[in-house]
Amino acid sequence: MSRERLIYLPLGGAGEIGMNAYVYGYGKPGKERLILVDMGVAFSDMDTTPGVDLIWADISWLRENVDRLEAVFITHAHEDHVGAVAHTYDQLRKPIHARAFTANIARRKMSELGLPEQAVQTVSAWPEQVQAGPFTVGFLPVSHSVPESAALVIDTPAGRIVHSGDFKLDPSPVVGEAFDPELWGSVGKSGVRALVCDSTNVFSPNPGRSESEVGPEIEKLVAGASGMVVATTFASNVARVRTLAEAGARAGRSVVLLGRAMRRMIEASMETGVLTEFPPVISPEEAQDIPRDHLMLIVTGSQGERRAASAQLARGKYRGLELAEGDLFLFSSKTIPGNEKEVIRIINQLSEKGVDVVDDSSGRYHVSGHANRPDLARVHALIDPQMVIPMHGEHRHLREHARLAEAGGRQGVVAVNGTMLDLSGNAPKVAAHVETGRTYLDGTVQVGALDGVIRNRIRMALNGHVTVTVILDEEDEPLGEPWCDIMGLPEIGSSKAPLVDVMEEDLNQFLMRSNQKTLRDDDRLEEALRRIARQTAQAEIGKKPEVTVVISRMR
Repeated sequence: MSRERLIYLPLGGAGEIGMNAYVYGYGKPGKERLILVDMGVAFSDMDTTPGVDLIWADISWLRENVDRLEAVFITHAHEDHVGAVAHTYDQLRKPIHARAFTANIARRKMSELGLPEQAVQTVSAWPEQVQAGPFTVGFLPVSHSVPESAALVIDTPAGRIVHSGDFKLDPSPVVGEAFDPELWGSVGKSGVRALVCDSTNVFSPNPGRSESEVGPEIEKLVAGASGMVVATTFASNVARVRTLAEAGARAGRSVVLLGRAMRRMIEASMETGVLTEFPPVISPEEAQDIPRDHLMLIVTGSQGERRAASAQLARGKYRGLELAEGDLFLFSSKTIPGNEKEVIRIINQLSEKGVDVVDDSSGRYHVSGHANRPDLARVHALIDPQMVIPMHGEHRHLREHARLAEAGGRQGVVAVNGTMLDLSGNAPKVAAHVETGRTYLDGTVQVGALDGVIRNRIRMALNGHVTVTVILDEEDEPLGEPWCDIMGLPEIGSSKAPLVDVMEEDLNQFLMRSNQKTLRDDDRLEEALRRIARQTAQAEIGKKPEVTVVISRMR
């Protein structure tokens, strides 16, 4: 019996939605040659990651084994699959393979960070394949909400794996390839050891709807609007963006694309031939000279992102354009779980302006890009894998998907981030557990989850901050009284006196009665001052703030 094994290791995207990163390996235990599928991001929120720009999977394990890594394969151009390729390239330095549209987006990301665009290599669709060590990998076309999405057919000495990527069963997706059941069935004929499969919509009981069903409904809505029309959707949903633009053009409106991501996706689509035509668009400056009832704005920010065009229009003007009473704002998108508060904030701000808001609660203006429960069962039957490994979902999605597989007579196994599965035998088994976590892009710096930066920022946000400054002379005696600066705290406490005054008095009393041993020991003095500042704040305002103590000595 061969000592080689086939392993699967999710580093991100299994047990959560976002920041997908999946490792496959083949070889002797601990010496497997590896490939990485996807390197995506998640987005921050003010509650758990204030100030953070992007989040992606901690690739420490992969970095430690980078000499065994052969290549990176990207399934499609959504940010949760391609968004971190440039940010992690310096740590991996391996070729990145993708289809033309995804490769175009990946090269743009590399260029923005001054990295070599030639590291991204374009691969044609199946049956073309790429050799990467013991793996032979092909890109199997799937329909999704971004052009040229692909599942990966990964052939190994231990058998074939199909990694679904994100997909739906759409016979008429408007832009991109339709789902081809014969092609998928042919991939399964030679035998599939494991289907690693999208689980996002496993709880949706009805078959998924086609993108082509959305267009007529949007056209009716736009044609019946009296004021300016603004619509937001995912910038990567090129089919939807084109549908919106065509609806505006047919209603006799001039179309404006607002938001860098929106323009970038359309440019990439034209450059790669995904789109051969698109309605004429005008600039925001030109739009200011056109009557508002002849305008259609297509904008970024469908998930409530604070800096995107939707949020800025809801707050006030953006690029010289402003919403007014009687205008129509369409959310042609689904709100991703976790983004509800931000989206509702925008809806309320629009309502205050007298803008009529239409969302997706009716299901008429958006269809999902992910396979629903009956669609997943159909793909299980088409591929007929020995085992199904759910991915791309929260734990509840993975567990339910495993049950669906078992109901169809197949093995289903839940493997969350950090769970290394051995797929070599007749049944998957856990081979090891790997430490996984998150990496944060904070400004221009990458910080780890254990670095304490985000934790400290949250603590300051929750508790406020006090800076205590003390000066000691050459004899280690206080030179004047200590003083305090407060941030994020009420100025007046329960004693009705300024909080700073009460705190400074308590700190000064402590210094006046401190002995020389304490005054000479910076560590002891700092700890005592911090404790007193927090105790005073607790008594005055009911909070214990974070405290920074600055001790200056005259030498």
